[in-house]
Amino acid sequence: MKKLAVLSVALLGTGLALAHPHFNKRAVALLPGLIEASIAYRTVPVNELLIEKVAVGSFVTPRSPRLTLTGELMAGSTAVPSGTYTLGVIRRGPADWEMVLYPGRLLRGEEPALEKLIRLESEFSNAEKNVEHVRIDIIPGQGKFKGKAVVTMQFGTMLLQGALTYPDVPSPRPDMTPNSDRGHP
Repeated sequence: MKKLAVLSVALLGTGLALAHPHFNKRAVALLPGLIEASIAYRTVPVNELLIEKVAVGSFVTPRSPRLTLTGELMAGSTAVPSGTYTLGVIRRGPADWEMVLYPGRLLRGEEPALEKLIRLESEFSNAEKNVEHVRIDIIPGQGKFKGKAVVTMQFGTMLLQGALTYPDVPSPRPDMTPNSDRGHP
């Protein structure tokens, strides 16, 4: 009996050591106009077979990541009021996706009311680097998204970007004094 207990503990320990970890992650950006945009999500391993099966026009959300805004932004000409949104994607074609926001929180397996989706100006491309877990961030835009806040979602080699416009307000100058941690050196 003692050997069985030791063997059980050893197998359990081995199983825990080999378990695939998932993390709760959060990305936060303070946008012009002092609007905070934060994205909270759980890392999800890439399943390319599942991605291939998604039908054109279908909505997908990898474990319902949430975007929370403390002020109003714009998605094209559509106002995106402060609040919490579920971040998702819609397949537009075999190699084309669109980023969308759904007001509120979707539970796992829950289907959104498609008429409530807020479509972001999106750009889909293949990333140079393959990632094994979904990565979501909010970054300053470049190129056609310059001057906008860009939500990025990378899943394997697929990179999707969705743009949000913030209010046109002057940004405060960074503190450039020596030993300041609020500006660039």
